[in-house]
Amino acid sequence: MDLVSGCPFWLINKGILGVYPPLRETIECEVAILGGGISGALIGHRLAEAGVEAVLLDKRDIGTGSTAASTALLQYETDWTLGELAERFGEERAVRVYRACRDAVAGVAALARRVKCAGFRRQESLYGASRERDVAGLKREFALRRSHGFDVEWWTRRRIAGESSLPFRAAIESRDSAELDAYAFTHAVMRAATAGKAGLRVFDRTEVSRWRRRGGGFELLTAEGFRVMARKLVIAAGYESLNFFRRKPAVCHSTFALVTEPLETFEGWPGRRLLWETARPYVYLRTTEDGRAMIGGYDEAFRDPARRDAMLPAKTTALKRRFQKLFPKIACDVAFSWTGTFAETKDSLPYIGEAPGRPGIYFALGYGGNGVIFSALAAEIIRDWCVGEENALAELFRFGR
Repeated sequence: MDLVSGCPFWLINKGILGVYPPLRETIECEVAILGGGISGALIGHRLAEAGVEAVLLDKRDIGTGSTAASTALLQYETDWTLGELAERFGEERAVRVYRACRDAVAGVAALARRVKCAGFRRQESLYGASRERDVAGLKREFALRRSHGFDVEWWTRRRIAGESSLPFRAAIESRDSAELDAYAFTHAVMRAATAGKAGLRVFDRTEVSRWRRRGGGFELLTAEGFRVMARKLVIAAGYESLNFFRRKPAVCHSTFALVTEPLETFEGWPGRRLLWETARPYVYLRTTEDGRAMIGGYDEAFRDPARRDAMLPAKTTALKRRFQKLFPKIACDVAFSWTGTFAETKDSLPYIGEAPGRPGIYFALGYGGNGVIFSALAAEIIRDWCVGEENALAELFRFGR
């Protein structure tokens, strides 16, 4: 599947950060990982730390699929509020999900420091009420989060007007958020995972054309006729993983984003916080380490890459118009814009684990608007599965939940 088109900022800004060879021999390993984006990198890193012999394969250059297109706002919130998840699963389970995601943000922060990734920064976020009728529900969400110990603060309309140009009627400020260059982070994690003789082995530009079960494990055949023999198989191929299922566990959508030229002022933008809103479809905003603004959203149902790509000019114009309404004193000079495909489950949560009808294959499907955090959770759960340990979070994200 053609996942991305246009000019993804991270890839243009940083270029090719790492080069790995294509597979040119038949090899054996304990675990084979399909997918070289942020999910595969995090999983490979955790396995390398645990001393598990693993091989990672990707048909593209590392990190150039959906990872390169990610705007990478790191939040513990899912596309469903805590209240919505509580209605679906019960309050105790919903709180466990939100706490797991909050802890994953902290885990990514710690790993970013260890691998010396400069593209990570802690940052508060504002979740704003787009309309007056959204305020009461947002107030209930605030009270629920606060009752369970989440570090949040209520912003009144008066405070918003006094500190920003935002039109929100009210907002929740969350302090356990961050922003990331997902592409640079993926390469930094991959470098750390491959260091040393016993590290992760990575092969990009290596397409797996078919696979089969063999001798209690798996045999993967590449398009050029080489084989990988593995005892365990992990699928971390992002939205292309849907090809493994007859009944799709998620629905694909198209999202759109732009990044500005470096800004001369951030007037009206309170503390350069991450921003998103209650409107559906919503827009989301952040800044970059070199002083640009990024805005994304206005998602559409995915039909095919050609139709998605044809919408990019109009969506870019719409996003620019929205930015100028939010920040009338900031010039929105578009530097790059792009569109990508993402998938969303019915309850906004990822699928991590063995899928029905696919025994022995472990999936890391970090679907939804918080894919980086879901990938971090998947890495922890899959590491424990590979070394034979139980993970208390696995039940939250299993298939058939």
